Amino acid sequence: MVRLYTNDLTIGYGEQLIVKNLSVTIPDRKVTAIIGSNGCGKSTLLKAITRIISQQSGAVVLDGKDISKENTKLLATKMAILPQSPESAGGLTVGELVSYGRFPYQKGFGRLTKRDMEVIDWALEVTGTSDFKFRPIDALSGGQRQRVWIAMALAQETDIIFLDEPTTYLDMAHQLEVLELLQKLNIEQGRTIVMVLHDLNHAARFADFMIAMKNGHIVKAGDCEEVMTRDVLQEVFQIDAEIGRDPRTNKPMCLTYHLIKGDDSNEKAIIPDYSALSVNY
Repeated sequence: MVRLYTNDLTIGYGEQLIVKNLSVTIPDRKVTAIIGSNGCGKSTLLKAITRIISQQSGAVVLDGKDISKENTKLLATKMAILPQSPESAGGLTVGELVSYGRFPYQKGFGRLTKRDMEVIDWALEVTGTSDFKFRPIDALSGGQRQRVWIAMALAQETDIIFLDEPTTYLDMAHQLEVLELLQKLNIEQGRTIVMVLHDLNHAARFADFMIAMKNGHIVKAGDCEEVMTRDVLQEVFQIDAEIGRDPRTNKPMCLTYHLIKGDDSNEKAIIPDYSALSVNY
């Protein structure tokens, strides 16, 4: 059964269209990575799917219903989103921040129930942040804070979790820490994970399904073998890439690449640009 898909989705800010007539199906209980250059519409697509922004036309359908017509609290029990570089209000402890994930289930004065407290403690335990429950968010490292934000998303008890560049500004070890946690949540709990990633090798290593975007359109969607190819990366990023194999996972990986100058695909920059490449083991 297909749970989540978009149909001819067009999104814009004012008269400027960012995503145009985009139709895509998000595989259920899989990890999906969305890749593409800056400004191609990745984050905009995530915001529209999670109803943070409205589309100009088309529809986002979840469980057979157009989400634009869904009750907000009901929708928040089905999907959660971790935005780019989330910022918490000053003075919050880890436990207080994670408790915000229980908002969709609260009634009346919004007091936490025994069930709420059990879910909060479970989310902290799963993300390895139980020891930080009473610490201020500001006292944590970048990787620890990111795990706490994921705990808040888990506290919503949604089957689908969206993350917009969850590894941005983290060092190599903390990037792996976050991505391995998300992979574990998918494998052990069947959570559907959808995330925007800039690192191509991280995307191929951790995702079951990849969506490559350019100028608001999908260039290619499929498994890693279909998307991590020389032709797709050339069209999406204007690079001439050498694709090899990760010796530990056997997933495709970008070994090196050159920028392609102008319209001549045979003319390459003298110095490779490694800004989108981070090989971690």
